Amino acid sequence: MTARKLLRALATAAALLAAGAAHADWAPKGTLTMQIGFGAGGSTDTLGRIIVDKMKDQTGWNIIAENKPGGGGVAMFTAIANRPADGSVIGLGVNMPLLVNLVNRPDQLGFDLDSFDYLGTAARAELALVARADAPFDDVPGLVEFARANGGAAVAFDAKPQELSLRFVMKQAGVEFQFLSTKAGAEITQLVLGGQANAGFFAGEHLPFLESGELKMLASMNQTRHGYAPDTPTLLEQGFDIYVDPFYFFAVAKGTPEDAREALAKAIDDALQDEDVQRLVRNALKSPTYNAGPEGTRAMFDEGLANVAQLFAQ
Repeated sequence: MTARKLLRALATAAALLAAGAAHADWAPKGTLTMQIGFGAGGSTDTLGRIIVDKMKDQTGWNIIAENKPGGGGVAMFTAIANRPADGSVIGLGVNMPLLVNLVNRPDQLGFDLDSFDYLGTAARAELALVARADAPFDDVPGLVEFARANGGAAVAFDAKPQELSLRFVMKQAGVEFQFLSTKAGAEITQLVLGGQANAGFFAGEHLPFLESGELKMLASMNQTRHGYAPDTPTLLEQGFDIYVDPFYFFAVAKGTPEDAREALAKAIDDALQDEDVQRLVRNALKSPTYNAGPEGTRAMFDEGLANVAQLFAQ
């Protein structure tokens, strides 16, 4: 081994030892609570409980999962922003409800983006715009031209940012879409397969129908392409400067001591690296685990706030 390689190996080992020491030196003084900003049984609840179980196994800490529904996580994060910054409570939520509220009623909230220390992300919800396989278009520009030629096109959705993203496209392209509001992906599936909707938004429910050849994907609505559809471009790549990028994230109260933040962030990341956790998350969410880390999570929030503001500025 050359001297340069030896020094590099020693530096890597020292970094690993330092990270391990930070993890070992700090531990919760009592029970660590992971609060989940949604009710029992949903995707966020499932994700949180999978990660809590693995964190308990890997760290030996006493950790419990606790549901704190209300406003898509707004109520929970309001309480976390105003609690002692001792690292004893982690919030698990989804970015979009917080961003929508921060854009639409920032003065009425008990927090802003600076109210938290971010620990990382768990996964993105891979959102797709999908049509029937026999639709006479293969992408969003094709859907636009179909709407132009036919006096409109019907699009099914189950969350406001989805509708707003296509209203952005509609305004930019000068065409009309008719928006069909639904409660869940199963209803969107029926509308698209039944021909009542020309296209619809899906977050994994469409995968079996892609495999069977009954549906086709028009665009990734996220900032990046989807791993299962690397050849399908994003809406951004198709010429429309907007995206919808829901992700699951972890945060604690601002001012949590650095050693606590590092230990918590490492414990979460270690859990996400576990093969069983990755398999369970993929089965539950229909998307892979993805951890942006503390700094990357904050950067995603900053970018997301500007993007959601653009959605609502129409």
